[in-house]
Amino acid sequence: MDETVVVTGASAGVGRAVALEFARKGRRVALLARGRDRLESAALEAKALGAEVLAIEADVADAAGVEAAAERIERELGPIDTWVNNAMVTVFGPVKDLTAEEFRRVTEVTYLGQVHGTLAALRRMRPRNRGTIVQIGSALSYRAIPLQSAYCAAKFAVRGFTDALRSELEHERSAIRLSMVQLPAVNTPQFDWARNLMGRKAQPVAPIFQPEAIAREVVRAAREAPRELWIGRSALKAIIGSMLLPLVGDHILSSEGYSGQLTNQPTEIGAGNLFDPPSGDPGSHGRFDGHAEPTVTGFDPVALRAAALVVSLTGVFALVGGAFALGRRRR
Repeated sequence: MDETVVVTGASAGVGRAVALEFARKGRRVALLARGRDRLESAALEAKALGAEVLAIEADVADAAGVEAAAERIERELGPIDTWVNNAMVTVFGPVKDLTAEEFRRVTEVTYLGQVHGTLAALRRMRPRNRGTIVQIGSALSYRAIPLQSAYCAAKFAVRGFTDALRSELEHERSAIRLSMVQLPAVNTPQFDWARNLMGRKAQPVAPIFQPEAIAREVVRAAREAPRELWIGRSALKAIIGSMLLPLVGDHILSSEGYSGQLTNQPTEIGAGNLFDPPSGDPGSHGRFDGHAEPTVTGFDPVALRAAALVVSLTGVFALVGGAFALGRRRR
């Protein structure tokens, strides 16, 4: 298909897997990320799949840099049809140990990076009245967990921003489509790259999924543009659980939220990829290949609510019908 897709955070992890999946589908792909060597490696992979590729070194926290990248993409690849906001950073550590500078940086990349990407996309999509923007979220945008307060807060902010924008686009009767994908735990390099204040290596909370499985659902979101996609039963449980039983979640996470995110392996405190891109090129995967599942199911919450309503109404009608039949027998 002759379309141009932009993916931020495209040099590793989920972003790289998403860029490669779009390349596999025959799209023209623009890759935005920090770290020139890793970015060029990802671009070579995408080109090997037959795609036309443009790799641009950019920090999404820099609004002017994102805008310049969008201008170059349209000039060299053509009109942007789909923009995927994926770039993120995080810090593993309790609130009491984080600095204001660390909170600011996570916010600038993980939240404002999505705002900057969205604004750049809208400036080009609005005059044409078409295009799709996909926000990469997380189950943690509904259920915050300990040791990742800055990241969770940023993902909550992305969800609030996206919901507000969605209403505005509807008010304008715009044909631009907006979707948010809420992810489960994924086997990516972030658990070795993220700034870590705990002195023990970080890990995703099981079940863990391979980035290629997530990428297929992101491409689905770009194609179908559901309001949201909740990826995996674990994300589904976390989101619904936070809505129905938030106090229970608080209690469980006060203990399991620590042990579940940390291994017994020691690691250097600090450093990480918060301010500077790390060296090396691990590709899309982290160190959890032996535990990660290759497939995952995405759930459309609108369809889930409709199904729940049908089940509820069916139950009500059954009760009313049973009561009516019982009343007739008694007469």
